[in-house]
Formats: sequence, structure tokens, C-alpha cells
Amino acid sequence: MDPRTQLDEILPILNQLTGSLSDAQLHAPTACSKFAVRDILEHMIGGATMFAGAFRGAEPVDRTGETDLVAVFPTAMADLQQGVHSPGALERTIASPLGEVPGEAFARFVALDGLVHGWDIATATGQSYEPPAAVVAEVDAFARQAISDAMRDGDMFAAPVDAPAGASPLVRLVAFTGRQV
Repeated sequence: MDPRTQLDEILPILNQLTGSLSDAQLHAPTACSKFAVRDILEHMIGGATMFAGAFRGAEPVDRTGETDLVAVFPTAMADLQQGVHSPGALERTIASPLGEVPGEAFARFVALDGLVHGWDIATATGQSYEPPAAVVAEVDAFARQAISDAMRDGDMFAAPVDAPAGASPLVRLVAFTGRQV
């Protein structure tokens, strides 16, 4: 599955999850070590802003000073989606926290990040989260190939944990990234 298709499936679900968050929910702790819901939104908005420009081969949009994370989130995600769909996006080399990464591979990391952080937000706020099974399977297959031991520094990813017996494919993926489930 093309990583653009993965993001096209994931981003509307993320927008729905975040669209009605209350101030109290923004402070809810998540399974993502050291991050409350607010921190995840800041991380995702910052990443979407930076990488939308990188996928276009342009400078990122300046979002400094924007404080309403719930309102800014869908705009940042739409910008990311447009960037990933821009001509040549998957052929570019993206300067990322992982180093210089081919655009197609980095778009897959972005889908992984969105999928797992969606689970973080949903579980922290008590919301339903059911991304398409095909997307979960594709992202999981990528994650198991792409996440190296060197990436498991506790910040980007932690050591994998055992998923409970009978866990869904999404929960198994989340456990693989190091979340306590």
C-alpha cells in the first residue's frame, strides 16, 4: 500500500479524534512516555509543519504563536497530506530525526507515527479508535522491518513489550513500538 494512501486513511481519523478534545483531555497522560495528549498534539503539529515543507522541497509554514492546538491540528494535517501528495514528494530525500531518509520511507514513518499516536490519544481520552485493518497490517509490516535496536532509545521508540493474549493487530503494533498496553 502506498504511504500516501495510508496517510489518506489515517489523517481523517486523527482529525476526528482531536476535533472535540477538551482542555482537561489535553492534560491527560498517555502511554507515550513523558507525553500528555497536549504534548503529542504539539509533536504531531510540529512534525507535520516541518515535513510538509520537506516533502514539497520548500520551507515549512511558520506556526509559531498558534496556541489552540485543537484548531491548528487539522490545518497542519491537511498541509502534510498535500505535501506528501506534491509532485516528487516520495522521490525527495527528507532530512529527519532519523537522518537523511528517502521520501517514500519517511512517509511510511509518518504513517506509523500517526497511527500509534492516534492510539495514544484515543486510549488517554477514552475514545474509540479503529483504523482500517489493511492500514494497520501495512504499517505493522513496515515497522517490524524499519525499527532498529538503535532507534529504541526510549524517546523515539522503547523496547518492545508483550501484547496481551488475543490483542488486536493495532495493540500488537503499539506494544512493538514500546508502549505499555
